[in-house]
Amino acid sequence: NVSSLLDDLLKGYDKRLRPNYKGSPVEVGITMYVSSVSSISEVDMDFTLDFYFRQMWNDPRLRFDPKEEELCISNEMLAKIWWPDTFFATAKDAKFHIATTKNAFLRIKPSGDVLQSLRLTVTSVCRMDLTYFPMDTQICSLEIESYGYSVKDIKYRWNDGPSHSVSIDDEVQLPQFNVRGHRASERTQKLSTGNYSRLSCEFFFVRSLGYYIIQIYVPSTLIVVLSWVSFWLSREAVPARVALGITTVLTMTTLISSTNAALPKISYLKSIDVYLVTCFVMVFGSLIEYAAVSYLGNRYKRRKRRSSDAGAHYVSIPEHNGHNRQPQPPTQPSKHVMQTVRANIDCLRPSNHDKRSFSIGPITSQPRDKDVTAAEEGATRMMCPSATCLGNCCSRTSHIDKYSRLMFPLVFLCFNCFYWVSYLHVSSKADVDDFVMI
Repeated sequence: NVSSLLDDLLKGYDKRLRPNYKGSPVEVGITMYVSSVSSISEVDMDFTLDFYFRQMWNDPRLRFDPKEEELCISNEMLAKIWWPDTFFATAKDAKFHIATTKNAFLRIKPSGDVLQSLRLTVTSVCRMDLTYFPMDTQICSLEIESYGYSVKDIKYRWNDGPSHSVSIDDEVQLPQFNVRGHRASERTQKLSTGNYSRLSCEFFFVRSLGYYIIQIYVPSTLIVVLSWVSFWLSREAVPARVALGITTVLTMTTLISSTNAALPKISYLKSIDVYLVTCFVMVFGSLIEYAAVSYLGNRYKRRKRRSSDAGAHYVSIPEHNGHNRQPQPPTQPSKHVMQTVRANIDCLRPSNHDKRSFSIGPITSQPRDKDVTAAEEGATRMMCPSATCLGNCCSRTSHIDKYSRLMFPLVFLCFNCFYWVSYLHVSSKADVDDFVMI
C-alpha cells in the first residue's frame, strides 16, 4: 500500500533538519535543460531563460523496501520533506510556472535518492561589454547556490559532470543573437557569512549582424554617398547645395540619436559609434567644402569687380583720327590712389577666359597702331604687379570640387576597409576553448 508507505516514511520525519545533520554535507546534484532564451537586453544588462531545473540528493530517512518501485508523487509532498534552499545568486527575477498546476514533481527511490524537478523562468544579470557592438559576443552566466547552508552542510555539483549536465534545445532562437555554446563550472564562494558551494553555468551568445547592416550601416553609407552629389552641382546653385548638405547632416544626427536610444548610456566608445561618427564627419565635411568653395568664389568676384572698376577709371585711351595717330600717355594716378589699388588688388590682368569681361577703358572702333597698343599694355603693367594671381585664385576655387570628387570617396572607402577588417577580426577572438559548442 503506497499510502501507508508514505505515512511510514513521514512518521517522525522533521523537515527542519537536513539529512545527516551534524554529519557530512549533503551532496546536491544539478542538471538543467534550457527550453528557450526569451530575451537579452543591453539596456537592462540581463537575459531571461526558461528551463527545467532538477535537483538530486539522498535522504536516508526516506529509504524503504527495495522491492517497492520508485515513488512518483505529487508536488504537495514537497511541503512535507526537507529540500535544498537553492537560489540563483545572479537572478533579478524568477518565477514558477503554475498553468494548469504547479510545474513540479518529486520522485523517491528505495535507496532514499530524491529527484525534484521544477520549471522556472529566471531573469539573470548579464554584464555585457559593448565595445565591439554590434559585432560583439557576450557571455552571460547563471549562478546557483544555497541561501543559508554553507559548504559544511551542502555541497553542489553537476550531476552528470560539467560537460553533460546542461543541455539546450536545438530550436532555441533569438532575433538578434545565436546561442553557440555553454560552460559549467564548480567553485566555493567566500562571503562574509561563510563559504558557500556555488555552481556556474555560462552561455555564449553571438550577435546577429544582419539587422544592424540593414537598419544602420546601409542607410548611413547611402547618406554619405548622397552628400557627394553636391560636388557635381554648380557652385552657383546655392539653395540646392546648402539644402543637400544640411539635410544629410540632420539625417545623420537623427540616425545616431535613434541608435543610441536603444542602448545603455555607457561612457566608452562602441564600434557602431566609430562608424556613425565617421559618417557624420564625412557629410559635415561635404557641407564645409561648399562653404570653402562659395567663400573663395565670392572673394574672386569681389577682386575682379574692383580691378575692373579701377582699370576703367584710371586707364583711358583717347580717340585718334585717321591722319594723326599720336598716342597720349595715360593719366598718372595720385599716390593715394596707387596705395589703395596695391592694397586691395593683387592683379588687374584677368585670366585668358575672362579677358572679354575685363575693360581697360573707352576705346575707339578705329584700329590702333603699335604705339597705342604699347601704351595700353604699359598702363596695364604699371598697375599689375602680379599678372596671374586672380587667374590662379579662380582655378583653385574650381578645382576644390574636382579634388573632392576623388578624395571623399577614396577616404571613405579606405575607412570602410580598415573598419570591417579590424573589428571583425578582433571581435571573433573570444575565449571559448572550454565551452560545449552547439
